[in-house]
Amino acid sequence: MAKSTAYIETTVIGHLVGRILGDPIVAGRQTVTRQWWPTAVTKYRFFVSKVVADECAAGDPDAAKERLDILDSLEFIATSPSVDELAHKLIKGFAVPKTEPRDAVHISLAAVNGLEYLVSWNFKHIVNPTTRSAIERVCRDAGFVPPIICTPDELMEA
Repeated sequence: MAKSTAYIETTVIGHLVGRILGDPIVAGRQTVTRQWWPTAVTKYRFFVSKVVADECAAGDPDAAKERLDILDSLEFIATSPSVDELAHKLIKGFAVPKTEPRDAVHISLAAVNGLEYLVSWNFKHIVNPTTRSAIERVCRDAGFVPPIICTPDELMEA
């Protein structure tokens, strides 16, 4: 049986490595991500992109190295004119703010490549009910099946 496919957005990688932060909500998400990851990598086929790599490379060099090391074991998908076009439509259709073009690209990469899931902790621009419905509408209107947008704990088995 083929594994389900998932695009791993940068926030998941950020929660997977590094020190546990003092904010209890973020620390909880980091803990969930770290509990979920070892089993999830055996059950899903994970994809990332150059956008994820670029975002992971930013900031503290030691932390960036930890994040980039995780990417070495994942498959990369490339952008294309279709990805760029859908990203533009997501912004034009008010599904993603024009100030967040990388978030539009993450979503577009998952949709255009037919990935089943987009896994993220970005509640502001990706993982929230209003955003999800707008994203789904724009993707469908453009002829793509939208990925199921979720957090790691939503994919965690009981």
